[in-house]
Amino acid sequence: MLSSAPPASGFLHKPVLSERRLRSEAVRVTDLSRVLQLLQDPLSVRLSASLKERQIFILKKVVKQCQRGYLLRDLADIFKIMNLCAERVSDHPEYARILCDLLQICGLPFLKEKSSDEMKYASVVTDCVSQMGFLMRIPLPEVRRQICLSVSAFYSRDKHQHSSDGVCSTRADYRALMLERSGVSETLVMSLALTEEQLPVKLCLLQTLQILSRTSVNCKLMLRAQAAQKICFHMSEGDPSGELLFRSSEILWNLLENGSRQEVTSQLSSSDCIASLKDAFLHLLLKGFRHHERQLRNDLLVLLSLIAENPGAPLIESGFLKHLTPFLTFPELKSHNPLVRNLKLSFNQEDFEMKKLLLNIMVVLSRDLSALQLFREGRVMLALMLLVKPSSSAERSGRHRRRWTSSQQEELQLQALSTLSSLAPLMLEEYMTCQANTCLLLLIDCCLQHDSSSGRGHGLHGSSGRGGRRAQLRYCVRVLRSVTCVEHEPLRQDLCDQGAIGQLLALCPGVLRWFLGRPQDEDAVALEIQTDCLLLLSVLCEGDVHRKELFGRDGVELLIQYLSLDAALVFSGLGHNKLLLSSIDCLWSCVVGCLGAEDVFVERRGVDLMLQLLQRSPRHMLSPLVSTLLELCENPQAVTHLLHWSGERDTSASQLLLHIWRREEETTAVSRDPHGMITDVKRPIVSRHQESSSSSSSSPDVSAAVREVSENLRANIYCIFCKLGFEGLSGLSAEDHITLSIIHRYLDFKVGEVVHEVLSELLDEGVSPVVSDEAALKSVLQVTEATAESVRLLQQSILGRQQQEELQEEQLLYKEILFTQKQREIAAEAWRSYVARTSNYSILKEFKRLQEEQSTSEAYAPSDTETPEPPNTLSDQ
Repeated sequence: MLSSAPPASGFLHKPVLSERRLRSEAVRVTDLSRVLQLLQDPLSVRLSASLKERQIFILKKVVKQCQRGYLLRDLADIFKIMNLCAERVSDHPEYARILCDLLQICGLPFLKEKSSDEMKYASVVTDCVSQMGFLMRIPLPEVRRQICLSVSAFYSRDKHQHSSDGVCSTRADYRALMLERSGVSETLVMSLALTEEQLPVKLCLLQTLQILSRTSVNCKLMLRAQAAQKICFHMSEGDPSGELLFRSSEILWNLLENGSRQEVTSQLSSSDCIASLKDAFLHLLLKGFRHHERQLRNDLLVLLSLIAENPGAPLIESGFLKHLTPFLTFPELKSHNPLVRNLKLSFNQEDFEMKKLLLNIMVVLSRDLSALQLFREGRVMLALMLLVKPSSSAERSGRHRRRWTSSQQEELQLQALSTLSSLAPLMLEEYMTCQANTCLLLLIDCCLQHDSSSGRGHGLHGSSGRGGRRAQLRYCVRVLRSVTCVEHEPLRQDLCDQGAIGQLLALCPGVLRWFLGRPQDEDAVALEIQTDCLLLLSVLCEGDVHRKELFGRDGVELLIQYLSLDAALVFSGLGHNKLLLSSIDCLWSCVVGCLGAEDVFVERRGVDLMLQLLQRSPRHMLSPLVSTLLELCENPQAVTHLLHWSGERDTSASQLLLHIWRREEETTAVSRDPHGMITDVKRPIVSRHQESSSSSSSSPDVSAAVREVSENLRANIYCIFCKLGFEGLSGLSAEDHITLSIIHRYLDFKVGEVVHEVLSELLDEGVSPVVSDEAALKSVLQVTEATAESVRLLQQSILGRQQQEELQEEQLLYKEILFTQKQREIAAEAWRSYVARTSNYSILKEFKRLQEEQSTSEAYAPSDTETPEPPNTLSDQ
């Protein structure tokens, strides 16, 4: 509250005033300090009724002269006058009209004389607006209504012209900012309790709160005063006009949109609030027939859905879910429940939206397992299956009754399938009772055979399904995937008995074949469907040889096509990475372990495809590839293909695996020298990451040495080399032989690593092993260290041989260089001789003479190997 100005000496203190002098002072009412002195004079209490009339007369003058609005510099005095009037209202009702007039002027923009007045009087304005909210304590309806109207006017955007006297209105955003800073919205929320018996005032107050809740600052203040809870308490109270329910609902929506959603739902999650919302919803559902009543009904259902997301909301304890269950299955199922016996739907857009909201709230409520029992009693699963089969639903509803349109029916079918994917894994018995597997497989068959028919793909669940039935196919496969992932063998067996494996694989119709035949339609939805189908096959065939045989040659041929996927598409963002991983998982579950399928896979060069993927794929995809390749190595034919495979740049399978091993050790920071040799013979394969994780691990049950086996690929690579052998591998370089020597002794090193960890844990726990155990442990460590030392010596010899070979190659290359240089010198000398002979006649003559002498000497020189010539008989004769 603003402090009152001290009374000043003057004529206002005189007990008796002349009429003429009083009128002259009344004319100068702009001097608000004197008006305050008149109202605060302690002697005025004992004055006659005529003096009270004169005070009212002066106050009316103040109201009249301030019709354009209050100056910012006068606000403090004006609100002091208001507070003085508020104190006298109870004893003198005449002041109520003055107070209302003064409050009405507060709805006008404040006036400023200078541009700096807005900043100068900002604190005064916020204090005065806050005091206006505290005036709600006055029990007069007209005063409270005027306060609400004036507060609402703060967000008015009316333009006010500049006055000729230099006074202008404050900006609209300035007024809104001052109101938000004043905290009056919080005060108005707390004053709701004062309007219990004044319905018109409550409606006006709710209208004001509706306007204030359009900004986030006011929403925060209102929620601090528990606005959502207080408004919800009284929203179902009697109001023939329905405005109370409408205003309350709009305020709650504004709080959700502009405030903290979590805070709103937390405040509404009490039994009283849920009961109030339930009563309002049921009233509108059963007795609301106008358009805006149906819309309001749907809004309340959305609010209840948001509350249901709060795990602590007592929806079952308040009886809300019990009353809601009959409406979840309406109109698909007939019921004798009195709530739905006379309920009729108009099948218009609002009723359609309500049906979708009811399907959505099923998914939200299914998170509470106690709600499933009510779903079972209400036969919710049967109603969902009837929505999935619209023809059956029409027959049960009657031929001559009104129905959903075809587009509405399709959208409800899609949403019912989406709801099934969440509910079916939690209600497997009801799912099996309704023969849902058969229904879904028939729907898949229908989607494949009539894809070009009237599929519209409306709504959220019909994305990428326009012009066909891919949306239905997508959700059917998703439901089957969700139920098969639950460990329920009768359901899986029922799916296999219904021919699910063949329907997913067979040539006509077959889901995977159908998509492979349409590469032009490949998008994110198509890839998702194929991924789900492969996962579904993996779950069905895992661990069952008979089902793997059903997968057979057709399935292997499909997998070959999926494994032929270009590794560059993994980074396309459409979902090829998931499709490729699903294909590898399907290979693991549906092919590995069945000799016939494995032989077909190896025969179709599937091992080569696996190695190509291993060579091109990113690191996060190597683990399933190497693991599957290891399982395939149990087949001798696969090992043969591994030994004879040649990839890019003539890379062999062993070279590829050794490269992956080195990359794994580099990633995990294993200590190696620049040549890849062992540097620490005591712990030859331990990484720095492993040491840090073992020192920071808080669980004593987790062994870092054992956990490391599953965290990288080294153990799997070692096992593959056990199948390939460690000798006779062609094409390996010295670096590869150095790495191979470590892999050869990986198991011995791992045993020593585990023993070292056991000793460390015993020392940390203060436990001393017995002499024999200690000697055994130390002997294992000594053997491991000796093995590591021998491996390092072997690596040094390999490196030495490599250096010797490089030296010999270098010497041979040097000899070739010398020979080439000598030939070049001989050729140069011959050229110089030829040029000299052709350019100097004396040299040419001398060269000719020497050539003749040489030829003569060669002719007369006998050779030891030369045979005598036979006599020439003709010359003798």
